[in-house]
This record gives sequence, structure tokens and C-alpha cells, in this order.
Amino acid sequence: MIIKSVNLETVCGVTSRLPENEAPEFAFAGKSNVGKSSLINALMNRKAYARTSSQPGKTQTINFYKINDAFYYVDLPGYGYAKVSLEAKEKWGKMIERYLRCSRMLKLVFLLVDIRHDPSANDKSMYDWIVYNGYHPVVIATKLDKINRSQRAKQLKTIRQGLGMGAEDILIPFSAETKEGREEIWELLERTVQDFQTN
Repeated sequence: MIIKSVNLETVCGVTSRLPENEAPEFAFAGKSNVGKSSLINALMNRKAYARTSSQPGKTQTINFYKINDAFYYVDLPGYGYAKVSLEAKEKWGKMIERYLRCSRMLKLVFLLVDIRHDPSANDKSMYDWIVYNGYHPVVIATKLDKINRSQRAKQLKTIRQGLGMGAEDILIPFSAETKEGREEIWELLERTVQDFQTN
């Protein structure tokens, strides 16, 4: 995919009204330190457009990035960060829930998990929540470069089992360092956008 333009079009806080976009939206969810901004930057073909931070839990808004004037990447607040207050966690949860339930143009939800670890209770809850809201999440196993090639199959199997994924559900290993997995994600995005435009 050739990225011609990227524009941070809308930033939604807790009380903001969600935008009524006319182009397909692709949402990205995951724990605060799972590498969500790094993935989004890689998919934008930009080094530091989405805000990365050494402090997990920094994304406290829903950010809508318009790509090629054709579709949106939607960066959802990270979850599961211990130092964030319970009140803040509840607000973020409500924001994400409202978005999943109310967006007319949401076509795919990407759930990011760290390939090095078993899925956490928060990861499993988020996966189940996305499914409950009517979507088949595409799971991205991040930080692929942090494990040995010999560990891949075992870790991917652990993620599938831990989340309760079906055999037909999509799981893509990804590295922000080497960009492995990016083409596969782009192909999925392009196919979904083309299906939208032809229907």
C-alpha cells in the first residue's frame, strides 16, 4: 500500500461526540505498552506521527487518522495500565464501548497482544467484548523481533488458545523494528476498503 497522505482529523475525549465519518474505519485496541502507536506509525509509513510515549497509558483520547482521504485508522485508549486511576479506566472503557457500539463505519477491529506473553485477563476480556459487539477481531501479535524464530509457533498457539480464537480467526505476527507483518495487514485493509467501495 502506498501512503500518500495522513491527517489527524479528529480527537475525541470522554465527553466528545463521535464523528460521523463516511469512510471505513479500522480500530486498534490493546494494552498500554503493547506497541500500538508503533504499529500505527508503521502502517502510516511514518516514523513518529502517532504519539508514542515512554509513559504507558498516555493515549487518553480516541484519535482518528485519515489515510489517503479514503479510510481511517482509529487509535483507541490503551487498557490495563496499573498506575491509571480506576475512575480513568472506567471512563476509557466507556469511551471504547460507545465507539464500538455507535460507529457506523467501523469495519475491522485489530487487537494487539504481546507475542512474548500469555494473553492477560484484560486481553481476554477485550477480545470477548469486541466479539460481543459483533466484530471478528484481527489479532496482531506485536514485538515479534523480541523472540527467537524457534519460539514463534508455540507463542502464536498460546495466544490462540488464551483468547479462545477459532481456526478461521486471523492472527498476524508483527514487528515494528523489521516491519514483518505489515504487508499482510495492509492487504487486509486494502481488501476491506475495496469491498466497501464496490458495495
